[in-house]
Amino acid sequence: MLQKIILFFCSIFFVCSIVNAQPKSYSVANAHSHNDYEQKVPFFTAYSARFGSIEEDIFLINNELIVGHDTVEVKKHRTLQQYYLDPLLKFVRQNNGHAYPNQVRKLQMLIDIKTDSINTLNKLIEILKDYPALINNKTITWAITGNRPSQELFTRYPSFISFDGELYKDYSAQALTRIVMLSDDFRNYSQWNGNNIIPVKDKSILQNAISKAHQLHKPVRFWDAPDNPNTWKQFMQLKVDFINTDHIDQLAAFLKKK
Repeated sequence: MLQKIILFFCSIFFVCSIVNAQPKSYSVANAHSHNDYEQKVPFFTAYSARFGSIEEDIFLINNELIVGHDTVEVKKHRTLQQYYLDPLLKFVRQNNGHAYPNQVRKLQMLIDIKTDSINTLNKLIEILKDYPALINNKTITWAITGNRPSQELFTRYPSFISFDGELYKDYSAQALTRIVMLSDDFRNYSQWNGNNIIPVKDKSILQNAISKAHQLHKPVRFWDAPDNPNTWKQFMQLKVDFINTDHIDQLAAFLKKK
Protein backbone atom coordinates (compact mmCIF):
# COMPACT_ATOMS: atom_id res chain seq x y z
CA MET A 1 0.00 0.00 0.00
CA LEU A 2 2.78 2.40 0.94
CA GLN A 3 4.53 1.66 -2.33
CA LYS A 4 1.37 2.53 -4.31
CA ILE A 5 1.03 5.83 -2.45
CA ILE A 6 4.66 6.72 -3.19
CA LEU A 7 4.21 5.84 -6.86
CA PHE A 8 1.05 7.97 -7.00
CA PHE A 9 2.77 11.09 -5.65
CA CYS A 10 5.79 10.50 -7.87
CA SER A 11 3.53 10.36 -10.92
CA ILE A 12 1.81 13.61 -9.85
CA PHE A 13 5.19 15.30 -9.40
CA PHE A 14 6.34 14.06 -12.82
CA VAL A 15 3.25 15.41 -14.58
CA CYS A 16 3.55 18.77 -12.81
CA SER A 17 7.22 18.99 -13.74
CA ILE A 18 6.40 18.48 -17.40
CA VAL A 19 3.68 21.14 -17.26
CA ASN A 20 6.08 23.59 -15.60
CA ALA A 21 8.61 23.00 -18.40
CA GLN A 22 6.12 24.30 -20.95
CA PRO A 23 5.34 27.98 -21.56
CA LYS A 24 2.19 29.04 -19.70
CA SER A 25 1.73 32.04 -22.00
CA TYR A 26 3.56 33.58 -24.93
CA SER A 27 5.17 36.99 -25.30
CA VAL A 28 8.18 38.47 -27.08
CA ALA A 29 10.24 36.69 -24.41
CA ASN A 30 9.55 33.55 -26.47
CA ALA A 31 10.87 35.11 -29.68
CA HIS A 32 14.25 34.20 -31.17
CA SER A 33 15.97 36.44 -33.72
CA HIS A 34 17.49 33.95 -36.18
CA ASN A 35 20.68 35.07 -37.95
CA ASP A 36 20.19 38.45 -36.34
CA TYR A 37 23.23 39.99 -38.03
CA GLU A 38 21.33 39.84 -41.35
CA GLN A 39 18.80 42.38 -40.07
CA LYS A 40 19.07 45.93 -41.42
CA VAL A 41 19.95 46.99 -37.89
CA PRO A 42 21.58 44.01 -36.11
CA PHE A 43 20.99 43.60 -32.37
CA PHE A 44 19.05 46.83 -31.88
CA THR A 45 15.97 45.67 -33.81
CA ALA A 46 15.51 42.49 -31.77
CA TYR A 47 16.59 44.16 -28.54
CA SER A 48 14.15 47.03 -29.01
CA ALA A 49 11.39 44.47 -29.57
CA ARG A 50 12.45 42.85 -26.25
CA PHE A 51 13.15 39.45 -27.82
CA GLY A 52 14.10 36.70 -25.40
CA SER A 53 16.83 35.28 -27.62
CA ILE A 54 19.21 36.72 -30.23
CA GLU A 55 21.50 34.66 -32.49
CA GLU A 56 24.96 35.58 -33.74
CA ASP A 57 27.07 33.39 -36.07
CA ILE A 58 30.80 33.78 -35.48
CA PHE A 59 33.98 32.91 -37.37
CA LEU A 60 37.46 32.88 -35.86
CA ILE A 61 39.52 34.83 -38.41
CA ASN A 62 43.05 36.06 -37.67
CA ASN A 63 42.40 35.75 -33.94
CA GLU A 64 39.23 37.86 -34.15
CA LEU A 65 35.61 36.81 -33.84
CA ILE A 66 33.78 38.01 -36.94
CA VAL A 67 29.99 37.97 -37.22
CA GLY A 68 28.50 36.57 -40.43
CA HIS A 69 26.95 33.59 -42.17
CA ASP A 70 29.39 32.97 -45.01
CA THR A 71 32.70 34.13 -46.46
CA VAL A 72 31.07 37.09 -48.22
CA GLU A 73 29.69 38.44 -44.95
CA VAL A 74 32.94 37.70 -43.14
CA LYS A 75 34.67 40.14 -45.50
CA LYS A 76 32.55 42.92 -43.97
CA HIS A 77 34.71 42.48 -40.85
CA ARG A 78 31.92 42.93 -38.33
CA THR A 79 33.36 41.99 -34.96
CA LEU A 80 31.32 40.41 -32.19
CA GLN A 81 32.37 43.20 -29.83
CA GLN A 82 31.30 46.00 -32.14
CA TYR A 83 27.95 44.58 -33.16
CA TYR A 84 26.79 42.80 -30.00
CA LEU A 85 28.92 42.94 -26.88
CA ASP A 86 29.52 46.70 -26.71
CA PRO A 87 25.88 47.66 -27.42
CA LEU A 88 24.61 45.10 -24.91
CA LEU A 89 27.04 46.37 -22.27
CA LYS A 90 25.78 49.91 -22.83
CA PHE A 91 22.19 48.85 -22.20
CA VAL A 92 23.09 46.74 -19.16
CA ARG A 93 24.71 49.80 -17.59
CA GLN A 94 21.62 51.88 -18.39
CA ASN A 95 19.41 49.18 -16.86
CA ASN A 96 21.33 49.06 -13.56
CA GLY A 97 22.95 45.73 -14.33
CA HIS A 98 20.02 44.01 -16.04
CA ALA A 99 19.52 42.91 -19.64
CA TYR A 100 16.27 44.85 -19.99
CA PRO A 101 14.65 47.76 -18.12
CA ASN A 102 12.16 45.20 -16.78
CA GLN A 103 14.49 43.49 -14.32
CA VAL A 104 12.58 40.21 -14.49
CA ARG A 105 13.11 39.83 -18.23
CA LYS A 106 16.01 37.71 -19.43
CA LEU A 107 18.03 37.59 -22.64
CA GLN A 108 19.64 34.59 -24.26
CA MET A 109 22.60 35.28 -26.52
CA LEU A 110 22.86 32.27 -28.82
CA ILE A 111 26.36 32.07 -30.30
CA ASP A 112 26.53 29.89 -33.42
CA ILE A 113 30.13 28.77 -33.96
CA LYS A 114 31.02 28.35 -37.64
CA THR A 115 34.73 27.54 -37.32
CA ASP A 116 36.64 25.07 -35.14
CA SER A 117 34.64 24.46 -31.97
CA ILE A 118 37.51 24.32 -29.49
CA ASN A 119 39.61 27.24 -30.69
CA THR A 120 36.64 29.47 -31.45
CA LEU A 121 34.98 28.81 -28.11
CA ASN A 122 38.26 29.43 -26.28
CA LYS A 123 38.59 32.78 -28.06
CA LEU A 124 34.99 33.64 -27.22
CA ILE A 125 35.61 32.92 -23.54
CA GLU A 126 38.75 35.05 -23.64
CA ILE A 127 36.80 37.97 -25.08
CA LEU A 128 33.79 37.57 -22.79
CA LYS A 129 36.04 37.71 -19.74
CA ASP A 130 36.69 41.34 -20.70
CA TYR A 131 32.95 41.95 -20.08
CA PRO A 132 32.37 40.93 -16.43
CA ALA A 133 29.08 42.86 -16.36
CA LEU A 134 27.80 40.56 -19.10
CA ILE A 135 29.08 37.18 -17.91
CA ASN A 136 28.35 37.71 -14.21
CA ASN A 137 24.78 38.59 -15.01
CA LYS A 138 21.79 36.49 -13.95
CA THR A 139 19.60 38.05 -16.64
CA ILE A 140 21.86 37.04 -19.55
CA THR A 141 22.56 33.51 -20.79
CA TRP A 142 25.41 32.68 -23.16
CA ALA A 143 24.45 29.57 -25.13
CA ILE A 144 26.72 27.87 -27.66
CA THR A 145 25.31 26.24 -30.78
CA GLY A 146 26.63 25.22 -34.21
CA ASN A 147 30.06 23.64 -33.90
CA ARG A 148 30.11 22.51 -30.27
CA PRO A 149 32.74 20.52 -28.39
CA SER A 150 31.93 16.97 -27.34
CA GLN A 151 29.31 16.77 -24.59
CA GLU A 152 31.95 15.21 -22.34
CA LEU A 153 33.66 18.61 -22.30
CA PHE A 154 30.62 20.76 -21.49
CA THR A 155 31.21 20.92 -17.74
CA ARG A 156 34.87 21.85 -18.18
CA TYR A 157 34.01 25.30 -19.48
CA PRO A 158 33.40 28.34 -17.23
CA SER A 159 30.01 28.46 -15.54
CA PHE A 160 28.84 31.38 -17.70
CA ILE A 161 29.03 29.14 -20.79
CA SER A 162 25.94 27.04 -21.56
CA PHE A 163 25.01 24.95 -24.59
CA ASP A 164 22.18 24.55 -27.05
CA GLY A 165 21.70 20.79 -27.29
CA GLU A 166 20.50 18.90 -30.36
CA LEU A 167 16.97 17.61 -29.85
CA TYR A 168 17.52 14.25 -31.52
CA LYS A 169 20.54 13.38 -29.36
CA ASP A 170 20.72 11.73 -25.96
CA TYR A 171 22.85 13.45 -23.34
CA SER A 172 24.39 12.35 -20.10
CA ALA A 173 22.98 13.73 -16.85
CA GLN A 174 26.21 15.67 -16.41
CA ALA A 175 26.03 17.28 -19.87
CA LEU A 176 22.36 18.19 -19.33
CA THR A 177 23.36 20.39 -16.40
CA ARG A 178 24.97 22.76 -18.92
CA ILE A 179 22.32 22.56 -21.64
CA VAL A 180 19.78 25.40 -21.60
CA MET A 181 17.82 24.60 -24.76
CA LEU A 182 17.28 21.80 -27.28
CA SER A 183 17.07 22.76 -30.96
CA ASP A 184 16.76 20.97 -34.27
CA ASP A 185 16.17 21.38 -37.99
CA PHE A 186 12.40 21.37 -38.51
CA ARG A 187 12.95 19.47 -41.78
CA ASN A 188 14.08 16.45 -39.80
CA TYR A 189 10.47 16.17 -38.60
CA SER A 190 8.29 17.56 -41.36
CA GLN A 191 8.29 19.00 -44.89
CA TRP A 192 5.21 21.10 -44.12
CA ASN A 193 5.22 24.43 -46.00
CA GLY A 194 3.46 26.54 -43.36
CA ASN A 195 0.06 26.64 -45.08
CA ASN A 196 -3.11 25.15 -43.59
CA ILE A 197 -2.33 22.75 -40.73
CA ILE A 198 0.59 20.47 -39.96
CA PRO A 199 -0.12 16.92 -41.24
CA VAL A 200 -1.36 14.62 -38.47
CA LYS A 201 1.59 12.22 -38.77
CA ASP A 202 4.13 15.07 -38.66
CA LYS A 203 2.35 16.68 -35.74
CA SER A 204 2.59 13.46 -33.75
CA ILE A 205 6.33 13.23 -34.46
CA LEU A 206 6.82 16.84 -33.38
CA GLN A 207 4.76 16.36 -30.23
CA ASN A 208 6.89 13.38 -29.21
CA ALA A 209 10.11 15.33 -29.74
CA ILE A 210 8.82 18.34 -27.82
CA SER A 211 7.59 16.14 -24.98
CA LYS A 212 11.03 14.55 -24.76
CA ALA A 213 12.60 17.98 -24.24
CA HIS A 214 9.99 19.11 -21.73
CA GLN A 215 10.41 15.94 -19.70
CA LEU A 216 14.06 16.98 -19.38
CA HIS A 217 12.89 20.50 -18.38
CA LYS A 218 14.49 22.03 -21.49
CA PRO A 219 12.89 24.61 -23.81
CA VAL A 220 12.60 23.76 -27.51
CA ARG A 221 13.42 25.65 -30.72
CA PHE A 222 13.13 24.62 -34.37
CA TRP A 223 15.10 26.29 -37.14
CA ASP A 224 14.56 26.02 -40.92
CA ALA A 225 10.81 26.06 -40.29
CA PRO A 226 8.16 28.09 -42.14
CA ASP A 227 8.17 31.65 -40.80
CA ASN A 228 4.66 33.07 -40.91
CA PRO A 229 1.74 33.76 -38.52
CA ASN A 230 0.07 30.42 -39.27
CA THR A 231 3.25 28.57 -38.29
CA TRP A 232 3.76 30.68 -35.17
CA LYS A 233 0.20 29.92 -34.07
CA GLN A 234 0.63 26.17 -34.55
CA PHE A 235 4.01 26.19 -32.82
CA MET A 236 2.35 27.85 -29.85
CA GLN A 237 -0.27 25.10 -29.83
CA LEU A 238 2.56 22.54 -29.84
CA LYS A 239 4.22 24.37 -26.91
CA VAL A 240 7.40 25.24 -28.82
CA ASP A 241 9.19 27.51 -26.35
CA PHE A 242 11.25 29.74 -28.66
CA ILE A 243 9.72 30.80 -31.97
CA ASN A 244 12.44 31.21 -34.57
CA THR A 245 12.05 34.16 -36.97
CA ASP A 246 13.73 36.40 -39.50
CA HIS A 247 10.73 38.78 -39.30
CA ILE A 248 11.25 40.59 -36.01
CA ASP A 249 8.63 43.32 -36.29
CA GLN A 250 5.93 40.97 -37.58
CA LEU A 251 6.46 38.34 -34.87
CA ALA A 252 6.64 41.01 -32.17
CA ALA A 253 3.30 42.45 -33.30
CA PHE A 254 1.77 38.97 -33.50
CA LEU A 255 2.86 38.04 -29.98
CA LYS A 256 1.77 41.34 -28.49
CA LYS A 257 -1.74 40.75 -29.88
CA LYS A 258 -1.72 37.36 -28.15
